[in-house]
Amino acid sequence: MSTEITDNAGQNRYEIRLDGELAGFVEYELQEGAVALVHTEVGSAFEGKGVGGALARGVLDDVRARGLSVVPVCPFIKRWIDKHPDYQDLVAA
Repeated sequence: MSTEITDNAGQNRYEIRLDGELAGFVEYELQEGAVALVHTEVGSAFEGKGVGGALARGVLDDVRARGLSVVPVCPFIKRWIDKHPDYQDLVAA
């Protein structure tokens, strides 16, 4: 199964596709030096399969590569970061 995470800048969201099918997304708002992650959604057919975690990791890796910080507004993203200490440095002060 191929997994692809892309930044759909036109809709202000990161998307995850499994074998070409949209499986979930994280909506965001750009701020000065940061990305506010405001809402995460995973399709019901993909729940419980690690899609949300893969999406969170992919989004945060991209934010890190861009040299930005994150504002985790979305409860799912906030909990995910809390459980993964190696990403806590990305959270805006």
